[in-house]
Amino acid sequence: MHKIIALWAVPRSTSTAFEWMMRQRGDFDCLHEPFGEAWYQGEEPLWQRFQPGDVTTPGLTLDTVWQDIQKRAKRSPVFLKDFPHYINHMWGADFLSRFTHAFLIRDPAKTITSMHNKWPDFHEGEVGFPEQRALFDLLTALNGTPPPVVDSDDLLENPAAMTEAFCNAVCIPFIEEALTWEPGGDPSEHSWWDGGSFHANLAQSTGLKPQERRYLDLAETPPRVQQVHRRMKPHYDRLYRHRLTV
Repeated sequence: MHKIIALWAVPRSTSTAFEWMMRQRGDFDCLHEPFGEAWYQGEEPLWQRFQPGDVTTPGLTLDTVWQDIQKRAKRSPVFLKDFPHYINHMWGADFLSRFTHAFLIRDPAKTITSMHNKWPDFHEGEVGFPEQRALFDLLTALNGTPPPVVDSDDLLENPAAMTEAFCNAVCIPFIEEALTWEPGGDPSEHSWWDGGSFHANLAQSTGLKPQERRYLDLAETPPRVQQVHRRMKPHYDRLYRHRLTV
């Protein structure tokens, strides 16, 4: 069985840009939120806003996704980025031992305002910070040491050094050429949600670097959104204290 690197992120945390960088390397079979596809669009969707008539895929379950990942890992190393809240009921010690774990975090003032921009009716259960922290704490307890954590702002401000630190932490070679790419890529080839509409900016990007924000400031969002932020911030702060630094 080859290495399975899991990057556990939260929505709107620049995780797809990180995934895009990993795809440039060419040495991993890269998967885009495979558990998320089953959580949202499997034969028994688990997301809170599911309504009869929404897209479902017969035969697609969290279990079939896990079976597919293991089959892929028999052929080559696998990298996946996903969100822990999709599979928190699967966090057994044996299951978790199959992965090399890493975490990507981002200030919830940025992720939550971005979610509000894309999904004004988002459910708090889709935000993901409590489950991300819970998985981090569980892995720390199981392994006796915290798994590596990358903060999105650090990554975009210093992509080469932070990516090298990530690679060292998960024991893979650092490939600097993967940090840049030609614009015009098509994330919809790898994204199962809404034709890749969440990743339109990525298609025009040329690498990991700071991006101009076009969303509302947190102070301009509805009270509900600000309340969600207040509840999520302590979970982010917990992981932020353990982030990789260079």
